[in-house]
Amino acid sequence: MQPMLKIDGRKTPRSRVRIDSTVRHLNQEVDARVLDISRAGLSLEFYGRLHAAHGSTVQINNDRFGLIEGTVRWCRNGRLGVQLRENSNTLAKMTAYFRNFHREVRPVLSR
Repeated sequence: MQPMLKIDGRKTPRSRVRIDSTVRHLNQEVDARVLDISRAGLSLEFYGRLHAAHGSTVQINNDRFGLIEGTVRWCRNGRLGVQLRENSNTLAKMTAYFRNFHREVRPVLSR
């Protein structure tokens, strides 16, 4: 058996964050936390249940970048990966977030 290769197929680098958000899919709405983010996508951890399948459209709303839409790329164990819609509104919001608000989350304890 071969060892696991550490291959990351992401197009853009991800930054670790902790942003409380609300996620909406059809008539469902659930509280969640954004765990990591890039200019192209993000991953979420849910505080409740959301029934969104691969390819579904979801809306993410929070105080940092407002309301954005994306497409579900993966879902497992209460977490969701979302590819953001590539439109000028989303691009402007993400650019403003990284320019004005983003600070890399670092561990509290260090040696």
